[in-house]
Amino acid sequence: MKIYYHLPGLFEFYELYRLFLPLFYKRREYFYDECEIGSIYGAPADCIWGGGRTGCGDEDPHKVAELMREYGISSRLTFSNSLISKVHLLDKKCNSLCALFEKNGPVPNGVIIYSDILLEYINKNYPGFYFVSSTTKVLMDFKSFEEELKRKEYRYVVPDFRLNKSFAGLKNLSETFKQKVEFLCNECCSYDCYDRKNCYENVSRKCLGEDCEDHICVSPTAERGYRFSDAMKNPGFIGIEDIRNFYMPEGFRHFKIEGRSLGSAVVLEFLLYYMTKPEYQLKVREEIYLDSNLDLF
Repeated sequence: MKIYYHLPGLFEFYELYRLFLPLFYKRREYFYDECEIGSIYGAPADCIWGGGRTGCGDEDPHKVAELMREYGISSRLTFSNSLISKVHLLDKKCNSLCALFEKNGPVPNGVIIYSDILLEYINKNYPGFYFVSSTTKVLMDFKSFEEELKRKEYRYVVPDFRLNKSFAGLKNLSETFKQKVEFLCNECCSYDCYDRKNCYENVSRKCLGEDCEDHICVSPTAERGYRFSDAMKNPGFIGIEDIRNFYMPEGFRHFKIEGRSLGSAVVLEFLLYYMTKPEYQLKVREEIYLDSNLDLF
């Protein structure tokens, strides 16, 4: 059985993936047999349809598209802005990205999305994409999550990470629905956060260019920033053993790794932990670190 990881930083971490992908596909003995790359997702800087995190990727989209095409990897455009209105639909940059990635390579490419207005527009004008319901919807109620799974326009649905351990409900999903679930594995956000939706809305406003104050995180450990060691202690964290002992046997196949706003060094640690056999992690780390062109931080 295969499991599919959906990796962060399509535009943000081009240089990291330029080095990692040849290793992953040419030295498969370094990596777990069951793992595959389901997609790489992200959005470039100044992308008004963007959401979740403020886009900071500055890589040439054509170079990104070429790399994904070379390895046959699905590209996902993170267009999860929750505040899209009709006036935003004709944005030249976002439409040019759709035109570039809609039919780029041998596998379908996707759009991670929140707005129904935007979904309808992209589906009509760029029908080659599949759609992913964004975790920015903060679907914490299991019934609401199930209703989202019923929507035929979505190939995948990413629930809020606080549903990750709702084992009874997850077990009772149909096999069809299980294939649509994509779990956010490594969230570091406070499990008790009551302000997550407002945080995402603030990002949406910033992506639209609105002059607004920064969102103040209500987490008691916000000043620490993202630490993978902290994320591992989160009650919603999904680790390797969780995947092997529960999710795979129950028929779940798709797992999203967050990290678009982090540095390459941290994202590399995710790739090592989730995808690389322990005895080869140092080899992979050395191959990446020894490339002087990569800014790891």
